[in-house]
Amino acid sequence: MVVGTGARWLAGAVVVTCVALVGPSAPGGALATKPLPPDAVRDVVPHRVMTWNICNPCNDSGFNVGRAAEIAEFAPQVIALQEACVRDVEAIRDHLENLHGLVYHVEYGSVLTSWNRCGGVPWNPGGYGQAVLSAAPMTDSEQVEYPDGGSEDRGYMAVTTEVDGKPVRVFATHLAQRQQAEVRAQQAAVLAAAVAPHERAIVLGDFNAEPTTPELREMWALAEDGDPQCHPSAAGGGACEPTTDWMSKFDYTFVRGIAPLDQGVHLSEYSDHNLVHADLDLARPHTTRTAG
Repeated sequence: MVVGTGARWLAGAVVVTCVALVGPSAPGGALATKPLPPDAVRDVVPHRVMTWNICNPCNDSGFNVGRAAEIAEFAPQVIALQEACVRDVEAIRDHLENLHGLVYHVEYGSVLTSWNRCGGVPWNPGGYGQAVLSAAPMTDSEQVEYPDGGSEDRGYMAVTTEVDGKPVRVFATHLAQRQQAEVRAQQAAVLAAAVAPHERAIVLGDFNAEPTTPELREMWALAEDGDPQCHPSAAGGGACEPTTDWMSKFDYTFVRGIAPLDQGVHLSEYSDHNLVHADLDLARPHTTRTAG
């Protein structure tokens, strides 16, 4: 979205006002949002996608303002969020528009209604799970719960939207916790079967598994990571950048039938997972992997 000079000035003024009102709320007393760096992206990058587990419970007053500011710094075309409460996603989307001039559509793939995690009232708890934000409209939204979620319900969602001006099927998921490898293997098989029919697809999410783990074999057979240097045979040599506070590579921007260009991993004070974004080339011919 291209924002005019007057709108940008107004957005900047609103940011300053909100910072003054919100005050210190992040860990260590830091401001909940900071001015974007001078070289920060000001408009949506049409060939960029992002995945981020925003952590629940990792919330505090002002966190969503800060999360929106960190997303706006990289301004991806598509964003997949995990461990996301509907109310938090609504707030992040509003902050992206009102404070940064970035307008996103949103679709939810909630698999739980959790008063404990997301607040609300006992008879109307907040939805919890995945969400996809896209600068382009989304169609054919699908929400699927895995047959076995492990310690809590888990699933994937899928939408059709545009990346770099081309239609693409986008999946967002969150696999079972890291101690539950057998459950993750079953979930990954369900997900891979849904991805396989698509010649061009993007799969974003927290897989709770390192690149070399057996449960990810079916995904690697179909796709590759948005980081061209990261693949199972290279993972042992440190080619795959960690995406969590405990230095594990759990978050992926898998692409199928699409050429990955570059990936960035960025530490955040608002979650125990880092922001992960990938720049893609949808115009460059690229061989789609097939299982076998």
